[in-house]
Amino acid sequence: MALDLPETISKIGGPQVRQFSVFLPNKVGAMLDIVKLLNTHSTHVVALSVSESTDSAIARMIVSDPDRVEILFRENEIAFGVCDLMVVELREVATQLIKLLAALLMAEVNVHFSYPLLTRPNGRAALAMYVDDAECATSVLLGEGFRLLSQTDISR
Repeated sequence: MALDLPETISKIGGPQVRQFSVFLPNKVGAMLDIVKLLNTHSTHVVALSVSESTDSAIARMIVSDPDRVEILFRENEIAFGVCDLMVVELREVATQLIKLLAALLMAEVNVHFSYPLLTRPNGRAALAMYVDDAECATSVLLGEGFRLLSQTDISR
């Protein structure tokens, strides 16, 4: 017999933004081809990080219209992966970056990777972050007064 017990733990869900990891051959112009494809469909790269090896590269990107990009990548047989990450708005980068990292350290949340946005939503800097415990990071950062941006915030 199943018991209907009340929930004792509530999960705090913050806004998540989709990131695409695109696998590119290590050749001149490969990234340009991707950006051109997106631009011809009125979609823009709003954040970008590229890691290169000898024979390939991985471009991590946040785009203005992730639903459209997923369709475009499938139609054009572009190898990609998708993950959710958080985007944190920074009102004052010099002081808030330290505060942000200290808050995550105190909560024992590990940052796997991070990169800045190319755009400035609301006229402020923003940092894309992939952490090992998004729920804990969300709770801690909101408690410290940070604003987490949603896909709508960065796609304006």
